[in-house]
Amino acid sequence: MTLGRRLAPYLFLAPTLVAGLVFFVLPLALSLGLSFTTWNSLAPPRFVGLANYRYLLSRDPLFFLSLRNTAAFVGATIAVGVPLALAFALAFRRSRFQRVWRSAFWLPMVTNVVAVAYIWQFLLADPYGLVNRLLGALGLAGPAWLADPGYAMAALVVVFVWFHVGQDMMLLASGLDAVDERCEEAAEMDGAGRWRVLWYVTLPLLKPTILLIVMSNMIKGIGYFALMLVLTDGGPVNSTNVAALHLYNMAFADLRLGMASAGAYVLLALVFAIALVLLRAMRRGGLEAW
Repeated sequence: MTLGRRLAPYLFLAPTLVAGLVFFVLPLALSLGLSFTTWNSLAPPRFVGLANYRYLLSRDPLFFLSLRNTAAFVGATIAVGVPLALAFALAFRRSRFQRVWRSAFWLPMVTNVVAVAYIWQFLLADPYGLVNRLLGALGLAGPAWLADPGYAMAALVVVFVWFHVGQDMMLLASGLDAVDERCEEAAEMDGAGRWRVLWYVTLPLLKPTILLIVMSNMIKGIGYFALMLVLTDGGPVNSTNVAALHLYNMAFADLRLGMASAGAYVLLALVFAIALVLLRAMRRGGLEAW
């Protein structure tokens, strides 16, 4: 084999490897080093060891509040979004217009998130937003959806689910396409009703897909802040100040870049731990036992 043929595979891989090194590995290494310093982008970084991590984990109450808000947001979006996506996937499973419905639900995913946020800001504005106008026409007083601490997080959950339910529905629809209908037909021939077939046959066969969606939504939700930044900016009174938004403001508003880098690695550790638990659940009987 000539030298050119030996080098050919590496030459083809080189652009991807270089891009991964420059845009992924190098920034990770630099941010890790930055997390052990204090830096405001004006003066040179100053090494402080683990001080940033100690401050975040023991002296920053807003960081723990943002973690609780993140947990509430992620839990609510999964609890609402996954069953809703499953319901849509089942409803359109044998529809003649299945492709039309799938395309319609996928459309929000190809829309810019900032544009989506401004559309929903118009819909939820108080008191002249479209939602409150419709409620007023029915004789109901609509709340300040984005300005009331009791409603702001719920409103963000609704917007997030609306924005991402199409992706989850597509994954579940693909999972349903892979389900062997003979299993469902055999259960029906044995006298099982529609709900029993769904609960004891269809859902167990969909469990790998459901676990994948839960894991991806959890990881995505922990690092999500775009809607919060545009719609509420973490308010009112920090009720929607999730961890990623808190770190964003810490870095680019307060210029505490070292502290923000440390917080990002704390979030990365949480994501890694959660993903590890879910992956172990999938491997240790998670796919067989319902």
